[in-house]
Amino acid sequence: MSEIVSSATIRHLRGSAQKARLVVDLIRGKRVGEAQWVLASTKKYAAAPIKKLLDSAIANAIDKDASVNPDQLIVRSVFVDEGFRMKRVRPAPMGRAYRVQKRTCHITVQLGREE
Repeated sequence: MSEIVSSATIRHLRGSAQKARLVVDLIRGKRVGEAQWVLASTKKYAAAPIKKLLDSAIANAIDKDASVNPDQLIVRSVFVDEGFRMKRVRPAPMGRAYRVQKRTCHITVQLGREE
């Protein structure tokens, strides 16, 4: 297995980790160009921030080593961790209150060279 060329992380992204994992699973192991195309054509909330994150990881690879060809990079690993939950209160019938949890997540993308 080749080494990791670069990585990028987004923290405290609004939206649940479960929903972000649906998008992340689409690009794992793909070439960078193909992954960008998949994210651009996916109609999920998390697709736009993940595409921005992938672009950032590509820029990090180029900054780190100018000889890197972006066409030869692949998404080596990408994972989603659960972030903190914002607790809110929603009014309920008969003077009660329901608790609402607004979830966040952290996403990490790691790029590697193609063998």
